Amino acid sequence: MAVTAAPPAVRWITKPRNLEQEAIFRRELGLSPLVAILLAQRGFTDSAEAARFLNPSLDDLHDPRLLPDYEAAKDALLGARERKEKIYVHGDYDVDGVTSAAIFTRFLRRLGCDVTVHVPHRMKEGYGIHESAILAAKEEGASLFLTCDCGASAHDQIAMANELGMRVVVTDHHEVGANLPNALAVVNPHRHDSQYPFAELCGAGVVFKLCQGLCQELELNVAHFHRAFLDLAVLGTVADVMPLTGENRIITAFGLQHLRDTKKPGLRALLKLIAEGKPLERLNASHIGFQLGPRLNAAGRIDDAARSLTLLMEEDPKGAEAMAQELDRINKERRQEQEVMLQEAIEQTMASGQDTRNVIVVSSENWHPGINGIVAGKLVEKFHRPAFVASINVETGEVKGSARTIPGFNLANAIEQHRTLLLSGGGHAAAAGFAVKHEHLEGFAGSLHDYAGTFLTPDDFVPTLTIDAEVTAGDADLRTAKELVKLEPFGVANCTPRFMVRCLEVQRIQATRNPEHFRLVLGSPQGEVRSAMAFFMQEAIEALSPGDRVDMIIEINVDDYNGLEGVKWIARHVRPAEA
Repeated sequence: MAVTAAPPAVRWITKPRNLEQEAIFRRELGLSPLVAILLAQRGFTDSAEAARFLNPSLDDLHDPRLLPDYEAAKDALLGARERKEKIYVHGDYDVDGVTSAAIFTRFLRRLGCDVTVHVPHRMKEGYGIHESAILAAKEEGASLFLTCDCGASAHDQIAMANELGMRVVVTDHHEVGANLPNALAVVNPHRHDSQYPFAELCGAGVVFKLCQGLCQELELNVAHFHRAFLDLAVLGTVADVMPLTGENRIITAFGLQHLRDTKKPGLRALLKLIAEGKPLERLNASHIGFQLGPRLNAAGRIDDAARSLTLLMEEDPKGAEAMAQELDRINKERRQEQEVMLQEAIEQTMASGQDTRNVIVVSSENWHPGINGIVAGKLVEKFHRPAFVASINVETGEVKGSARTIPGFNLANAIEQHRTLLLSGGGHAAAAGFAVKHEHLEGFAGSLHDYAGTFLTPDDFVPTLTIDAEVTAGDADLRTAKELVKLEPFGVANCTPRFMVRCLEVQRIQATRNPEHFRLVLGSPQGEVRSAMAFFMQEAIEALSPGDRVDMIIEINVDDYNGLEGVKWIARHVRPAEA
């Protein structure tokens, strides 16, 4: 029987205003009040900088020669090309790693290079570079071992490649330690000595910029290069949840255009699949985050990431359509397995009383390791607590898992504080992986609870919704929706704006084919009538009745269904209207 839990109370917080800066933006840039409010809230203090944000240009991409070890990487790659040496490209099993590998392979082959490409199998090789890949590269006669989206901490593996007589160039974007691996070049904007102006590129972004530099060195047409590879770079950028500011915003804004019009059969097949055969009028970052990315990621999670790479490299349209269908099938299998895992994790959390503890730690010998991270994220959404989700290997007695967190609980720090209990572990502030002996799992969970209790407070366990501005129903119209398009693409560090509208009367509640989604008709105190879609809000909407007055947090979108433009509200939260 399904177990449910009451969601925690939600605190609404409205961002403070900067009236002086808003006035400057309205005066100097001719912006509407609402766009000026949003830019000021997002930290812009200079009109020229704000104008560049609103009008991204490929001319504002940074000089690739500023990347750390650019010259050494350039010499190694062009030298291998000149000597007709084999280059072994090693990627990773997620979307970023697969798109990185595809950019390198496609581009270097266009230059006439002899390239073999490999992405690891999650279950057989694990994260990073396995020694089997190094041996395979040597056996295939590679002289240059080229990494993408991995390698920054692979000291032993790179030493092994060196011992076998291969030269190594690392391209990566993950955090680096005090010492770099012994490679010819380590191209990573996170290096402590980096002079590159933007550190937040993903793995595909680093590869894209390095290849752009090679284009310039060889006096090739850079505009043609952009058209050929921005579609892959944007996939890695958005799917790897990079901040959509700075150079990432430029890559994403133009990458979405090129992805929509891509000539690559694999991507065309995938786009056709998500559009159910219809042409996509608009492509935005959410299409990557919720439709394209999960299908490309699914193979790496529960199957073999080489399938996704094959799709990205495929030149035959029929072969591409078959592979896209296969990835869709694998993704459906992933979703089914995820639902079972999530329900079991919720049941385990509540049965053990962890829904009231500082940190959730759940495990099972039946859970697929490739899905642990997704389930951990869902537990955080449901219980608003850090969550560690793990798979037990009964043969080895080892427990491997993934963790996700809430603001205020840094997972990288938590892992570091528990090194003595762990077999391995690492990650970032918001996402981490770990391995622990089964007999130490309970102690690990107890220690995490105590550790979190030293700095987390009850307020930390209350989810917050941040509101950009309070508006009236009259403000939240089609004109406003069109103005907000200037701020796209939305994503991390440039979130979709959310607004509060007060004292709306619920006039009608309409069910949809999906019982979790509803269409609402709402009236304002000033007499305007608006419709809103409420997704995944079944419990909240079923508690309402016509005639109720509510305050609502909404997103404002342009609705161009069937070629007719209108305004579309998306309801994100609702509460009884405050007097």
